[in-house]
Amino acid sequence: MSTLSRRQLLAAGAASALPLLPGLAWAAGTTLAQIKASGELRIGCEAAYVPFTYRLDGKIVGYDVELADLLCKPLGVKPNFIDTAWAGVIPSLYAKKFDVVMSSMSYTKERLERVGFTVPYAEASQALLIRAADADKIKTTADLNGRTLAVKLGSPGQILQEKIAASLKSAGGSGFKEVRTFDDHPSAYVALAQGRVDGVLNTLATLAMVLKDAPGKYAIVKGMGGDNWAGIAARKEDTELIAYLDTQLAALKANGAIYQLQEKWFGFRMHLADTIPALG
Repeated sequence: MSTLSRRQLLAAGAASALPLLPGLAWAAGTTLAQIKASGELRIGCEAAYVPFTYRLDGKIVGYDVELADLLCKPLGVKPNFIDTAWAGVIPSLYAKKFDVVMSSMSYTKERLERVGFTVPYAEASQALLIRAADADKIKTTADLNGRTLAVKLGSPGQILQEKIAASLKSAGGSGFKEVRTFDDHPSAYVALAQGRVDGVLNTLATLAMVLKDAPGKYAIVKGMGGDNWAGIAARKEDTELIAYLDTQLAALKANGAIYQLQEKWFGFRMHLADTIPALG
């Protein structure tokens, strides 16, 4: 199985588009009764992010898919995953093409302003992928002075690199030699393997899968930013749905079912915060 990209929202484009969506603050929320009547919970995702949501033999599978089965069971409905271009996933949510977004969407200040989130269901802290040969040379952010970094357009890594660059310079360093932006993470991994960049920022869970798929080729440097998680996103007005999902996630943590899924799909149990992080 090859590792596919974890994508993040095109922050600038989505941020500018969302305020133009009419009537968001006054729209009537979707009720649980309506979802039950429809027989399904429609879930927006980008099916290109192993092991959260991806295609295998033409079918969307992954951690999110199996977790959604558990979340939907008490409602007596089926999850229906709808593959969507990540750049427009939030506008599509508000256009009611689906009821929620579940594809490891991490918390950012901008997203918290635009969607309603559940409590965390997966880790989404940032880490740095480097070549295994550089493991003794790049151990902390300070070792990135004078090096070329790769980020995906619109990802949390793109936002984080600005903070890292500022930190390097404030400490008297030269900062990055260059920051190269890619449309997807796999392209950045190729550039890393070819020596065109020195590191790629992405979430720890995703990079762990990259290491698994290419043993001995890469290494990971942790501590690239503060702890963060992913939640399920819904329209701001859909408070009943968000409350229901929060209750179910708490129950799955209490009975251990969510951790069993994590061990199956990631090989380890994640530390999940009980509340949405406060992002300034």
